[in-house]
Amino acid sequence: MAADATSLKLVECFLSLQGESRSVGLPTVFVRLSGCPLRCRYCDTEWAFRGGETMTIDALLEQVSAFGVARVCVTGGEPLAQRGAPELLSRLCDLGYEVSLETGGMLDIGAVDRRVSRVVDLKTPGSGEVEANRWENLALIGSNDQLKWVICDRNDYEWARNVVQTRDLTGRCELLFSPAWGQCDARDLAEWILEDRLDVRLQLQLHKLLWGEERGR
Repeated sequence: MAADATSLKLVECFLSLQGESRSVGLPTVFVRLSGCPLRCRYCDTEWAFRGGETMTIDALLEQVSAFGVARVCVTGGEPLAQRGAPELLSRLCDLGYEVSLETGGMLDIGAVDRRVSRVVDLKTPGSGEVEANRWENLALIGSNDQLKWVICDRNDYEWARNVVQTRDLTGRCELLFSPAWGQCDARDLAEWILEDRLDVRLQLQLHKLLWGEERGR
């Protein structure tokens, strides 16, 4: 892990199409940082838990600039596990990028620049990490942010539906329900959403439909 707030441990920086969230399908530079305190059962980036190259924020910004696109997504691992992540996010915004952050929701998002669209993944029972959710983050969520649930089965769906309803999340921000890859049938999830008239967006992982498990895509 990078030792200070001026450097980061980078696993990879690459150009792809955004596979999830409200900007799905748009060319995006992905900055994948190393490390994560969680071990979700459905995690598809376990190789990002460790390793990587220590880089200064300045050097990383140069890498991002070389791709020549307007959108940047900082992901992991868990980006907020690194001290320098908030500084990186703010500097990306200062440079005029459209910036999103993918975070597991177990760490405080309060230090993240409000210009960033914070995509907070609320952990379902099927993840094995439901106890890690930092519910205080919900009070910080605004219209520029997004809340995401990875649904493994019907139990996960009912749990997530209950969170949406009891915590009055409808209309607060974009609400995303995503079927866990290889575990929940997307058609089943679509039918559950329609049956309940739940005002959430079904999202599929476009990058996996296009490229499967290939890294850097």
